[in-house]
Amino acid sequence: MTTTAADPVYVTSGLVRLTRPQLIGTMTGLLLAALLAAIDQTIVGTAEPRIIASLQGFDRYPWVATIYMLTSTVSVPIFASLSDRYGRKPFFMLGAMLFVASSALCGAAGQFTFLPIDGMGQLIVFRGLQGVAGGMVVGILFTIVGDIFSPIERGRYQGLFAALWGVASIFGPTLGGWLTDHWSWRACFYVNLPFGVIAVSAIHFEFPNMKPRHIDHVLDWAGFATLIGWIVPLLLALTWATQYGWGATRVVSLFVVSAVMLGALLYAESKAAEPIIPLTFFTQPVIAVCSVAAFVLGVGMFGTIIYLPLFMQGVLGVSATQSGNLLTPLLMGVVVASIVGGQTISRTGEYKMLGVAGSVLVAIGMILFARMDAATTRLYVATAMVVAGFGMGLLQPVYTLAVQNVAPRERMGAATSSTIFFRSIGSTVGVAAFGSVMLTRYHNEFTRTIPSVVPKIARPYFENPLLLMQVRPQLEAGFGRVPGGAALLQRLLAGVKAALLHGLQEIFFWSAVIMTASILIHMILKREPLRVRAPVDAPERAAALAHRP
Repeated sequence: MTTTAADPVYVTSGLVRLTRPQLIGTMTGLLLAALLAAIDQTIVGTAEPRIIASLQGFDRYPWVATIYMLTSTVSVPIFASLSDRYGRKPFFMLGAMLFVASSALCGAAGQFTFLPIDGMGQLIVFRGLQGVAGGMVVGILFTIVGDIFSPIERGRYQGLFAALWGVASIFGPTLGGWLTDHWSWRACFYVNLPFGVIAVSAIHFEFPNMKPRHIDHVLDWAGFATLIGWIVPLLLALTWATQYGWGATRVVSLFVVSAVMLGALLYAESKAAEPIIPLTFFTQPVIAVCSVAAFVLGVGMFGTIIYLPLFMQGVLGVSATQSGNLLTPLLMGVVVASIVGGQTISRTGEYKMLGVAGSVLVAIGMILFARMDAATTRLYVATAMVVAGFGMGLLQPVYTLAVQNVAPRERMGAATSSTIFFRSIGSTVGVAAFGSVMLTRYHNEFTRTIPSVVPKIARPYFENPLLLMQVRPQLEAGFGRVPGGAALLQRLLAGVKAALLHGLQEIFFWSAVIMTASILIHMILKREPLRVRAPVDAPERAAALAHRP
């Protein structure tokens, strides 16, 4: 068959063929959307004191992060599955537009005086909407990359997005601090608007609306309801376990509800005509192993990262003002390795050995963390971060690429979202479990050393080392006004440092054990040859052009 000058020249070889202008526009939109989603998870943290002061909601501030985590985790599998049925473009654009709108609402929180809730309540509700939008964007974004590029091409682009995520995580806190200092905390949300509009416009004009062949769909309403009923209580229980204890009535009740709903979800999915989470996925060895590996990585690695700044501040004495840059060595390792790993996969077609190498490096990084003590130098910590970050970067593109390579085309979205979904749950489990381990060890040691002369009003600040790092300047000022108070405070802080060190060492030890065990999981990952070119027939080519807006 010969081509004429009027025929489009495609530069991608995936399921969706794109011309060069389409590819440039689509990648611009996808990269901007990924950038916004990544920055949004880190930019708000440095604005926290100003937000609390402005909206007067200190007691509810944890919900600003918790509600985002809940809604984004739930929305990833739901909308990825819907995109399999009705096409990627409508849901991606809906998610991007909702992200822009909810960012504007978050920035204006407290100014809607006609609403029956106060400013902090408004911010929590709007952050929930933003979480839904973020889950839609992230869950579908990597699936679109899988649609555009054949598996052999896909690695370098998956690595590019992973590197972008790392860069955004590095500069997000700094950008948040600069915007807050020079403009307002509201600017941390408003900054999303222009970039979001560009992303939506680029996808609207350049990405074809490829619709699945199967038209008559049956929505899995029971799956939607039971998935939400399983995940929301589970994540709330894990979040509250550290605060209230694993035996607290509210925590146990939520675990029971979650377990019951998990059983209902499994039953509903086994009966559904088009299940939101096809159970048959997990009979496929590659998908099953990648899901387990992503969960374990979430528990062992991401569950540990949150406690590294606490070690730097509470044990090594790094100032809190430097906290935004504490993880830079780790994240730089992620950025470099994501690019290297993606290019390696695209050039060699080999992802299993990259997964094994990445898991070995993460395990080594965790072992280095486990060996840290009060005499550890900052250079040592930075070296351990680089090693662990490089391992994480090598692993980032492996799971998505391996799953997409074996997933049926009609369920690509649901398969892709599985690794994101299980990694998110794993990180929540890790943070909760490790937090409980650390606080239990900390309380057992510190309560034995606290002098009886310490005023009761000051004791709650020492019960939570996370809070203590933030209020230390106020404590120094308060104790300084009492005779002998400064010496007493130094004695207390020495006890805090010792107890905190032992609690963190226990976290790092178990993380090292978990990540060492994950090497075995990656070794049993089956290597499937990466497809070089996805077959595209004439009707699909016509559809790519016919559905362009």
